Amino acid sequence: MRITLAEDSALLRESLAQLLTAEGHEIVDSVGTATELLAAVRVRPPDLVIADVRMPPDHVDEGIRAALEIRRNQPGIAVLVLSQYVERRHAAEFLTGTGGIGYLLKDRVAAIGAFLDAVERVGAGGTAFDPEVVRQLLLHNRADSPLHRLTERERAVLELMAQGLSNAAICQQLFVTRSAVEKHINAIFTKLDLPAGEAHNRRVLAILQHLRAGAVDGQPG
Repeated sequence: MRITLAEDSALLRESLAQLLTAEGHEIVDSVGTATELLAAVRVRPPDLVIADVRMPPDHVDEGIRAALEIRRNQPGIAVLVLSQYVERRHAAEFLTGTGGIGYLLKDRVAAIGAFLDAVERVGAGGTAFDPEVVRQLLLHNRADSPLHRLTERERAVLELMAQGLSNAAICQQLFVTRSAVEKHINAIFTKLDLPAGEAHNRRVLAILQHLRAGAVDGQPG
């Protein structure tokens, strides 16, 4: 996979480059600012961008805003963003993309196996959302969001779906049967007015569109 790295910490950037190269990936560009990232992907479009949310000059949300611009202008490029915190102001907009998207907290990068799995999944057009990111988006939904219709168990299933887990994996996480998971998912679709029977990733993305409508309170996390 051809990957562009955008991380202002030279040490972390080099560590990620070495790790990904050892896994057989090609690092197309390795940059330290959002401006450099946007310029790099225009000249040498990669398969996947891995970008920090906070980057120079202000270290606020430059990285995720660059990620949003890439998704709008070059939708064929998958994007995985990394952050030390959940930037709710832009996270929901980012998560309503069309596949090939991921949002991980940097603590998860230390779990190398999980990080590499997320890289492969996002690069292949799937999703990889940190459980804490999904949890905070769900907790900050407005009262008028259809999410308030869900039971506690349905919310738990929704969080796991949003992370990209299969029905079988959800069964293992919640210690319930496959039929119980399918029942909860059908209930989620009904309560959120979503069509059932679509491919796994499309279902997740449809749910995230509803999260966007009710998840953001307009302030950074």
